[in-house]
Amino acid sequence: MKIVIAPDSFKESLSALQVATQIELGFRDIFPDAQYIKLPVADGGEGTVEAMVAATGGKIIPLQATGPLGKPVEAFYGLSGDGQCAIIEMAAASGLEHVPAAQRDVMTATSWGTGELMRHALDQGVKRMIIGIGGSATNDAGAGMIQALGVRLLDQQGKRIGHGGAELARLAAVDLSGLDPRIADCQIDVACDVTNPLIGEQGASVVFGPQKGASSAQVVQLDRALKHFAALIQRDMHCDVFTLAGGGAAGGMGAGLYAFCRATLRPGIEIVTEALGLEALVRDATLVITGEGRIDSQTVQGKVPVGVARLAKRHKKPVIAIAGGLSRDVGVVHQHGLDAVFSVINRICNLDEALQEAAENVRMTARNVAATLHIGRQI
Repeated sequence: MKIVIAPDSFKESLSALQVATQIELGFRDIFPDAQYIKLPVADGGEGTVEAMVAATGGKIIPLQATGPLGKPVEAFYGLSGDGQCAIIEMAAASGLEHVPAAQRDVMTATSWGTGELMRHALDQGVKRMIIGIGGSATNDAGAGMIQALGVRLLDQQGKRIGHGGAELARLAAVDLSGLDPRIADCQIDVACDVTNPLIGEQGASVVFGPQKGASSAQVVQLDRALKHFAALIQRDMHCDVFTLAGGGAAGGMGAGLYAFCRATLRPGIEIVTEALGLEALVRDATLVITGEGRIDSQTVQGKVPVGVARLAKRHKKPVIAIAGGLSRDVGVVHQHGLDAVFSVINRICNLDEALQEAAENVRMTARNVAATLHIGRQI
């Protein structure tokens, strides 16, 4: 019996690897002779670096970078075991986590730090980057990122514009002569699970700006600035980011990476599972087990359990999910490949207790699932 265990993390309690380990321990009580393959998975958002580093035997690279407000922050990225791929979470350098609520200023927030992570990764000799762009504090269409990589954004006097999306309204010329040439030889895959365009009613500024502190007037100003930026990109680079699906992700970072780094925007779960070779592992599996902290109707929108299940169903494999909690509308996931779903909560408790007991609860739930399967084989 070959059992593939490929869960996401349980946020605030267990990493994806810890979840997988507890599931294996529970199953081994009942099926001690089975072959177990643990593969921590993520969807391109928070936890992607940790999951991919663990799965590939890589390492986490800590470094100081420029934060959204222009001040130094402690950031990091991951390096795969073979040293060929960098795994970057934009939020590590340019995320809302670095900006106290009272100090949020989306007009001047910069993605410069993300560009610094990319440049540092290039210094390590990587040939590929996987970039997750969730949780950003910025709305500058990646302007800071490309400036950190050597692009000069100039006003009508030929001077560099300042930080932030609002400054893009003053942009008159884009000088690519200083762009790090190593970018051209690096495959960049962007984990992007939204299809919002760069501008307009469904664009970066209107949809995501208010979450980052933008007022109604600032939303209008930012949308106009990003429209101006897109027009210059089209004029000078012959690249259309107006209609790019996902161009509005992370305050327009999707558009910036696409235009200046020739990046490909794809669903995060597809990028991660492909990079980890998950499909080859499930092809001859007896059972696939996945999970995440909470399974609900949103799980079908690019989350790990359904992403894993869809891969497994290509090869007609049974799939079980173990979750920290389940919503009342969880039944919809059965239409997307999850054959059975189990919650680890076994008694009435508060959130703190649930988080503290997560490891034991995952192990015991896995054991009970395994015992049920064992009984079923005997009936």
